[in-house]
Amino acid sequence: MASAVAHSIDTGEHLAVQAGTGTGKSLAYLVPSLRHAVESGRTVVVSTATIALQRQLVDRDLPRLAKALTPALKQEPRFAILKGRGNYLCLNKLHGAPVDDPAEELFDAFAVSRLGREVKRITEWSSDTETGDRDELTPGVSDQAWRQMSVTSRECLGKARCPYGEDCFAERARVDAAKSDVVVTNHAMLAIDAITGIAVLPEHDVVVIDEAHELVDRVTSAATAELSSSSVSAALRRCGKLVEEETLDRLAGAGDGLADLIEDLRGGRWEELPGGAGPVLASVRDAAWAVRTAIGPAERGSAATDPDAAAARTAALAAIDDVHDTAVRILETFQETDPAARRDVVWLSVDEFRGVTRRVVRVAPLSVGGLLRTRLFADSTVILTSATLTVGGSFDGLAVTWGLPAANPSRVDAALATGSEAPSDTATVRWNSLDVGSPFDHGRAGILYIAKHLSAPGRDGAAPAQLDEIAQLVSAAGGRTLGLFSSMRAAKAAAAEMRDRLDTPVLCQGDDATGALVDRFAADEATSLFGTLSLWQGVDVPGPSLTLVLIDRIPFPRPDDPLMVARQRAIESRGGNGFLAVAANHAALLLAQGVGRLLRSTNDRGVVAVLDPRLATAGYGGYLRASLPPFWETTDPDVVRRSLRRLAER
Repeated sequence: MASAVAHSIDTGEHLAVQAGTGTGKSLAYLVPSLRHAVESGRTVVVSTATIALQRQLVDRDLPRLAKALTPALKQEPRFAILKGRGNYLCLNKLHGAPVDDPAEELFDAFAVSRLGREVKRITEWSSDTETGDRDELTPGVSDQAWRQMSVTSRECLGKARCPYGEDCFAERARVDAAKSDVVVTNHAMLAIDAITGIAVLPEHDVVVIDEAHELVDRVTSAATAELSSSSVSAALRRCGKLVEEETLDRLAGAGDGLADLIEDLRGGRWEELPGGAGPVLASVRDAAWAVRTAIGPAERGSAATDPDAAAARTAALAAIDDVHDTAVRILETFQETDPAARRDVVWLSVDEFRGVTRRVVRVAPLSVGGLLRTRLFADSTVILTSATLTVGGSFDGLAVTWGLPAANPSRVDAALATGSEAPSDTATVRWNSLDVGSPFDHGRAGILYIAKHLSAPGRDGAAPAQLDEIAQLVSAAGGRTLGLFSSMRAAKAAAAEMRDRLDTPVLCQGDDATGALVDRFAADEATSLFGTLSLWQGVDVPGPSLTLVLIDRIPFPRPDDPLMVARQRAIESRGGNGFLAVAANHAALLLAQGVGRLLRSTNDRGVVAVLDPRLATAGYGGYLRASLPPFWETTDPDVVRRSLRRLAER
């Protein structure tokens, strides 16, 4: 892999590398990256999806490598971590700039007191921290509390105008990054750098994307905007002292109209603008622009030197711009009469939390392939790597979602990810792929068991036969089970049932912090842990504490997911297989991630049990199995139970 990465950097050809657990992929891309950076004087950006991997790279891998490579490179390589501005403590807010009004919590005395305690703890921590990095605050605080002491890039005064500019944690991080050979960041920062065209990352010519299977979702999330009566109200509060009341009243009225509109609508995708929505959204757009115009150009004279006033004005502009720009984006989406040709998808999301219903209009890109192709692959040499990059045995499924041409177009509809942006220049985009394999002997170390005799899972929770199957498998394994479920309701129901049936402990996600639950699971071989999505990725428990990975059903996306449905229909409108390209690919990647929890060291042995017979019986079953490691397969429950009992006796 290291040789392939070095070749890619030398030739400028992009590279996708599948490298399983235990292959040392971070070392394989860091060594040639450090050499290139030191010898060329140009920065290499390494982007990850998770905080855990960022910390591994910065706290463990890079310090060891920098020291080891210094004799060969004749100098010690420099590295730094860089996150979005909102991840750093804002000294201007800490020392008295206006903070957000937690309007949604004003009537919850407990929530307000909790907020006050958390803000106080942030303030106390501020005198000890050297980086101001939120991730170093332990235990963490709520997003609401952190927002009181941080700013987004749009809210920031800028180094020159801020009285604390010279000491700003975010600015110091950017300075360190600019001096570094390798900069570690996250997919969200990479997305912002690409979407806005503003250079938030230092100048670079090589990008390494680890956990690349997450790239499309993270970029999509960064490019998603939302509009609600709450966001209009928040903008009104921030603009209140800067604009005449008559202008604010106009925006308040538009916000009320928006609230009335979405209150009467059902949640789901908008294939066309609902009746009355056009005038309401236009009213919000025009009223927001009137407020924005009234705030006017930057203040001059004494007002310009008042940091509190400048901070309030900058925050107001950021809030009102978000409202205006999102309303414009939603309206422009429906100017295209052909739904399959639209660049964005719009839907009404109805979320419930603690008995409170929140209705939000969201707008997200149908595809990010065109964006990545023009803003990422056109400007840098890109290496994409993960333990799971092949779906159905091919890299093409993910490649086209990144905006790269399919290596085998007959297998993949090349327009599936790019929608209306179907590329005409893909012939000039060159990329290679490599699967470096795994240090594990999957055929000897693990069994893939498919419970073919069960009925296909329904919508009403686990059937009695499935619960019987779970109890028998966990009992045979002596606990030692990681149960991965399609929903929290299913996980909790199964955990409750198993606690009544089994004499071994069963933990369930939500009983405690996820990290604490994983630690307890790893410490006691008899304990099982049941949970949902966050456990499908990132759980690393080598040894006998994890002998059985149990998956209740194929993890297809929800059939009412607006973005997934829109992407499927766009593909089908071009003659492609929308189900296979979107739903099956999504399931294949997540299934591979979940299955990957089983073998974490070369001494591990165990079983992956999938309680969804469709993996063996459905036409797409072979496609999904081709995305999994080559375990020995069986559908015989007796064989599996005997194997689990033997492993428990070792």
